[in-house]
Formats: sequence, C-alpha cells, structure tokens
Amino acid sequence: MPPQPSRPAALARQVFRGSEAVRLGLLSRHQLRGASWLRLRHDVYADARLRRDHGLACRAAALRLPPEAVLAGPSAAYLHGVEHAASFTDDVHVLVPRSARIDSQPGIRVHTLGAAPVLLPAGGGPVTRTDDDRAVAAEATAGPAIVDGTAAGARVLRWSTPAQAAWETAVWLEPFRAVAIVDGLLGRGLVTPADLTAVAERNADRPGGRRARWVFGLADGGAQSPPESHLRVRLVLAGLPRPVTQHPIRLASGLALHPDLAWPAFRVAVEYDGHWHADAEQLHRDRQRLNHLVGAGWVVLHVTSRRLHRDFPGVAREVRAALVACGWRR
Repeated sequence: MPPQPSRPAALARQVFRGSEAVRLGLLSRHQLRGASWLRLRHDVYADARLRRDHGLACRAAALRLPPEAVLAGPSAAYLHGVEHAASFTDDVHVLVPRSARIDSQPGIRVHTLGAAPVLLPAGGGPVTRTDDDRAVAAEATAGPAIVDGTAAGARVLRWSTPAQAAWETAVWLEPFRAVAIVDGLLGRGLVTPADLTAVAERNADRPGGRRARWVFGLADGGAQSPPESHLRVRLVLAGLPRPVTQHPIRLASGLALHPDLAWPAFRVAVEYDGHWHADAEQLHRDRQRLNHLVGAGWVVLHVTSRRLHRDFPGVAREVRAALVACGWRR
C-alpha cells in the first residue's frame, strides 16, 4: 500500500500561498508539486481533499486580491447558498473601490465602485465544503465570512448582502442566467420582492439600473431549477402570458399536484423534464402525475432539456396553440 501523504496540520483543509508555506518551512517546493496539494492560481495552493467548487475558487482568488475587495454578484449568491450561481471553473466576481487599481485577470472578474457596497454582517454565510460535506468556516465570533487562517497567507473574505448580490447579478450576467440566480435567492428566502424593489430604487441612477429592474420583474421564487427559470422566461419573452410556478391543483382524492408552470385560467400546464427524469422510477411517477392532471381536466405539455435548447420555437408554438385552444386570446 502506498504511503499516506503527509500534510502539516497548519495547512490541512486550507488554501494558502505556496511561497509563504515554503518561507515558513511548512513545505518544500518539491512537496508543493505532490498529490497532496492542488495548485489553484499562481502561488496559490489548497489541500487536495477540498471539494472543487466555487467556494474554493473564491478562497483562492482572495489571496491574490487587496484586502478591500468584496465578493459580489454570482459569487456572493453562491456563498449565500445558491449553489447553481457559479461553479469551480466560473470567474470569481469581486467589487473594489476605484482607488484599488486592480484589473481583471484569468478567473477573476473585477468590478469597480466609488461608494462602498453593503456587506454581509460578520460571521455569516455558507462556504466551501470538504469531501465529507462538513463546512469549513470561521466561528461566528471570529470575524466576517471565510477565513483562511494559516500563517501562510491569512485572509478574511466579505461578500455582498443577498439583495445587493441580486442587483449585481442582474447587471453583470446575461439575463437567463441572472434570472435563475435571483429566482434562487427568492426561493431560499434570502431576499423578498420588497428587498429587490428597495435595492433597485436605491441604485436606480447607476449604470444598469433599468436592466436590473427588468430582470427583477421576470424573477419568481417558485422555480425549482435553473432550466425551469430559463423555460419560463423564454415563454414570457415569446409573448405568452406569464405562467404561475408550482400552482396547486387539488384532486378529488385530496392529493395536491404542483406543475412546474401553469395557466390556471386556461387549465394548461407545462412540465420540464430534465435529464434525471429518464430514471425508471421517476418516469413511473411522472406518468402517474400526468394521468392525474389530465383526469382533472388539464392540458399538460412536457418540455425536455433537448427541446428547450434546440427547438424552443417549436415549444413556444405548442404552448401557444394549447392556450389558444383553451380560450386564451392575446
């Protein structure tokens, strides 16, 4: 059996500057190239056991940024718990004052702002998880957010509040992705429609203010996944009436079903079938659900991932035809 890799206790589960670890005698340059460590950026390394998610990317970016940098937009949304907001390979979005004089670099998208953003209070927020799903985080009394507390390049991270992160996301990202992230913030109760209205009004005169209000107007916390958000927004932009997410349909048996999208006035529903719907047990439940809805007098259309991305015009025609057949008049 090969020997187990040796890791100094000070670097276990940590993200650190390689040059500092060498200077402090914790590792040699040769050891840095071993399987125990993952090189994330120039001179930035991590314990290879850490999960490769966006939280890890944020911790790595922090060691290359000035102390006044704030994680923002989709990166902040991720750290608040919207896991689909960003992945390990996505850019880390940061906000810095203009005086910081730092430019974007591979893997880090820098945004500047004259006034200081609103930040998360000290000690909050989920962070990178280890392989056994335990959070690697500072205690609430230890200071703000993520702490990489070794002597080999210690840094503390701060990130935007959920409402501010929603505004930044709406301004910086393409609309479909932005709406899905704002949906996630709403669905998790991290923001309310009133919060979005307030942050939109507060930033109305800033560049992107009109775009943010438009994205917020399309958001809906009832969405269960980013593809459902994508489908809903595309249908609305295609000129169809706005559907209700997760509308409760109570059957005679007392069972309540909640289709992904529904137009209750016309008794038309749309179900999004992702890749996991190919599972045999899920397919059985889907067909039973479909029978219940049809038996209750509803027209139900199914949209697969492939059709959403490759044949959306056909999907829109079918939904439009179903609504017209059930009494919708534009």
